[in-house]
Amino acid sequence: MIESQLLFRKGDRVSHRLFAETERNLREQRYIREPSVRAVRCHDGIADVEVTVREVWTTNPGFSFARNGGANSGGIKLQELNVLGLGKQLTFELSQDVDRSYYTIHWRDPGIRGSRWITDVAVREGSDNQGWSVMAELPFYALDSRWSTGLALQKDEGVDPVYRLGERVAGYERQADFAEVRYGRSDGLLNGWSRRTTLGFRREHTSFEIAPDEVAPDMLPEDRLLDYPFLRLEAVQDDFDTTQNRDQISRTEDQQFGLHYVLEAGWSTPALGADRDGLLLHAAASRGWRLGRDNTMFADATLTTRFEGGSPVDGLLSGSLRYYRPTGASGVFFAGVSAGIGHELDADHELTIGGDTGLRGYPLRYQAGSGTALVTLEQRFFSKFRLWQLADVGAAVFFDMGRAWGGSPMGPSENLGLLKDVGFGLRLGTSRSALGNVVHIDVAFPLDGDRSIDSVQLLVQTKRSF
Repeated sequence: MIESQLLFRKGDRVSHRLFAETERNLREQRYIREPSVRAVRCHDGIADVEVTVREVWTTNPGFSFARNGGANSGGIKLQELNVLGLGKQLTFELSQDVDRSYYTIHWRDPGIRGSRWITDVAVREGSDNQGWSVMAELPFYALDSRWSTGLALQKDEGVDPVYRLGERVAGYERQADFAEVRYGRSDGLLNGWSRRTTLGFRREHTSFEIAPDEVAPDMLPEDRLLDYPFLRLEAVQDDFDTTQNRDQISRTEDQQFGLHYVLEAGWSTPALGADRDGLLLHAAASRGWRLGRDNTMFADATLTTRFEGGSPVDGLLSGSLRYYRPTGASGVFFAGVSAGIGHELDADHELTIGGDTGLRGYPLRYQAGSGTALVTLEQRFFSKFRLWQLADVGAAVFFDMGRAWGGSPMGPSENLGLLKDVGFGLRLGTSRSALGNVVHIDVAFPLDGDRSIDSVQLLVQTKRSF
């Protein structure tokens, strides 16, 4: 399995760029930690290449528990991330969250028969929802990849809740069908850039109904039947680096400083099965900056919208800015800003902010509207202490500030202005598990908001980062 992930073969010229990219790809395999690729001996024009990896625990049985925004969730999971040592992933999960209980069976093969083809199959059955998804693709797995193709099918139906001030106030039924087929070409890596062109066809059908035993929202979302061909242009600049103790604890982290942008346009028309004519646009960009010796900053932005009858609808502009500044040998100051601004949003696309989206002192989905903004200031501490040789230990003190604004067809949300909280927490990085997760145990104190919320919020959750 490891050999099939290498970006070089016997007889190729030695390339430290390919060595570094191979290490990045191997780090994405969740059962591998700290891969190393290097030339160890050079003789008679021949180099011996040594590839070393550390396999971590790949079987993850047990119970899960999380609490955020004043709500508990938990479940039982049996997960194997390296079935028979072949890198295949199989998951059985029985879970319950604030909205529903459900079980999931998920199979993922990241390399069919030693190839670069990926398959992913999932089935979910819940107390008020059910669905399945199937995907097969050959991605652009390297900067010098020349082609890509893929097929995806998904069906989902269930009840979507509406929240106000952390309380569920309404719900509606949603049925969604999705399908996509695509093919992409590239000339590979030229002058530090990888540029790709993808053609495809996408089907997005979503319908809504009043849900039995649920309070109906003020307005039911309108059905959307979108069928459209699309053209995507993508470019990736080859500028990557590695670090430690930023978003993970004692793990090598990949940082992308080069510009990465995507531009996509599609045309939906009744001639192809849609219920309307419409121009669909999507644009995204990200890049990073090295600010002095150790300070770094990363930014990303995304814009999506449709043009119907010459006017933009369901438009959303979102973005984030993340800044890291080391503070001594074992600390990092983190500052983050994120925001989303909507224009004539579809009713089911309202924006929410609360304990589940980073405003840790407040209930989940506490406020809703057509715009949200969040500021996070966090001092992170990284220790060399390892809990029972199983988890690396860190800590944080934090300040969050955010709000939602604007109206929503789902009904008004009380405007409580700018919301702030302070708190502290413990971080446990799973050092021997293939999950690569960080367990957060936070205590947060809301400084504003409705008097009915608890004056102390306890959050226990697992994230992919600090």
